[in-house]
Amino acid sequence: MLPQELPPFVSAEGWGLLCYYKDCKYSQPIFLVKQELTGAKLNGKQSARSEFNLFIMGRFNILATQTVNYLELIGNGKIYKVPPYQRNYSWTEEQWEDLWNDLFELSGSSQDHHYMGALVMEAKSDREYLIIDGQQRLATLSILGLVIIEKLKNMANEGKEPDKNRERANELRKRFIGEKDPASLVENSRLSLNKSDDPFYQDYLVQGKKPLKKRGLSKSNRLLWECFEYFSSRFNDIDKYKNDGELVARFLSETTARQLLFIQITVDNELNAYTVFETLNARGLELTVTDLLKNYLFSKIRIPSDQETIQRRWQSLISVVGQEHLPDLLRFHLLCSRSEVRKQRLFKLMREEVKTPEDVFALMEILEKRAELFAAIFDPNHEYWSEKLNAKPFIKELNLFRMTQMIPLLFSVWEKFDSENFVKILKMVSVISFRYSIVSGLNPTQFEKIYPAAAKAVIEGKAAAPKDVFDYLKPLYVDDKKFEQDFALLTINTDGQQKKLAKYILSALEQDFSGRSCDPDTDPGTIEHILPQNPSEEWSEEFPKRYWEEAIYRLGNFTLLEVSANRLVGSAVYSEKLQKYKESKYALTQKIAELAPESWTLELLNERQAALAKRAVHLWRLDF
Repeated sequence: MLPQELPPFVSAEGWGLLCYYKDCKYSQPIFLVKQELTGAKLNGKQSARSEFNLFIMGRFNILATQTVNYLELIGNGKIYKVPPYQRNYSWTEEQWEDLWNDLFELSGSSQDHHYMGALVMEAKSDREYLIIDGQQRLATLSILGLVIIEKLKNMANEGKEPDKNRERANELRKRFIGEKDPASLVENSRLSLNKSDDPFYQDYLVQGKKPLKKRGLSKSNRLLWECFEYFSSRFNDIDKYKNDGELVARFLSETTARQLLFIQITVDNELNAYTVFETLNARGLELTVTDLLKNYLFSKIRIPSDQETIQRRWQSLISVVGQEHLPDLLRFHLLCSRSEVRKQRLFKLMREEVKTPEDVFALMEILEKRAELFAAIFDPNHEYWSEKLNAKPFIKELNLFRMTQMIPLLFSVWEKFDSENFVKILKMVSVISFRYSIVSGLNPTQFEKIYPAAAKAVIEGKAAAPKDVFDYLKPLYVDDKKFEQDFALLTINTDGQQKKLAKYILSALEQDFSGRSCDPDTDPGTIEHILPQNPSEEWSEEFPKRYWEEAIYRLGNFTLLEVSANRLVGSAVYSEKLQKYKESKYALTQKIAELAPESWTLELLNERQAALAKRAVHLWRLDF
């Protein structure tokens, strides 16, 4: 349970990471709070970090907690090692891009800082530490440093300030990567990864060698190399970094080294280290953002009666959307007026936008208006739809497709359009999602750009009708030709969650073909695989084995069949299934017997799926 009141040292001048002991043994929350960079005291009391130290050090035998920048962490001659049993490197382009965007923004202002979270270390000596939490961040920053060093060396080899750039590269390498022992003359790396990743990191990345065959690398080794390639391409794409070695070096020595902040927690043994690690991660990112936001908003309200009002309204808001989902509501709200909002930047954006008590109440009012719709979008049975029954099928579809990017548009349309046109927009985004994501499998990042633009156009009155909205969404609407081609090749693995998706598609096609209702949630039919999931050797006479893996999960190989009939035919050969298809109440299933009266082949499967694709073009279509 969250406390009703926050400790007095948490204020607008400090922000922190809130967490609790997982067993709720203690009533006090733990706050890891970073003071403002001015070093001002919080509310005239001792620093929140000191409060934290007094509390947590008494519980865990923590040797030290301190806020450090990357230079203080890695540029001090200390050595950091990832335990051999820790998980492998796993960051991908999504995380690299977030880090790059944060650093690129910081590079434009030397006064800004970016918080990188807590690092949990186990001290093995006064010079050597094991990384319990933080290996992904430190490994990625190390690779970024290696990219910059490589960039400077290449500039020197190209004749661009050769002496200066070589010296810059050497000094940065000594400071951030490793330096030679004065006695043995062996280079000691400041960072060592786990047993799976360290050989590649040391032998290739640290030594500046390119792997001969990327395809032969393990997954984590490949990600390490792709991380190097990603940051290299970022520097190569930006003109100002192409010829200015000083600017490139400053990106590491100043922006990365001095403007990235960590809370470093150093513990004296492995057990305590993992206890802290579990405590810090028990509640997850969303709860942390929610608590940070609550602290900040409440700190802006000074009048006691207003504080009581905002407390009641906050609790009401949380009861509607849930504590863990509030950051999503906030993000989608901001996307109604902004083109890009990343979760990692929510708290910073709030600090920029909400500065007065009036701003707090205005934010609460708009969030309250959107909260119920937000909750209802994820629940087709929400009472919100009891008077809007024609909206429920499309809400079901969007949940089945796992689509959320359209929520900013739905917020704006609900506020500006009538109920009838709101339903038209629901159908529009459902059809677009089905064509674009489910069938054609296109990159969903386009959604993040186009839906917010459409939402903003609705709010500003530039899109006043469904046709206007479609004009904004048109780039997402896959044309009939491509949709038909992609549908004719569609595969769905029915062993997992996608089984519901397969039944939805088959039910829609059956209803369209037969003219009778076929609700995928209530119709008792089951999915029959014409070529069974586990074919016997007899199937190979008409259907060569080399095509089995490809064909089993093709949509053209699926049909609806009564439960009793499906149980009887199971993995039988086609001739034994045929009679049950003829007797089925499902029109599309009966049609199989006409199409394939003797045997089931890959050619007939392709023919059937092509016919279904033509029908799908007209079934999932928008006419604007």
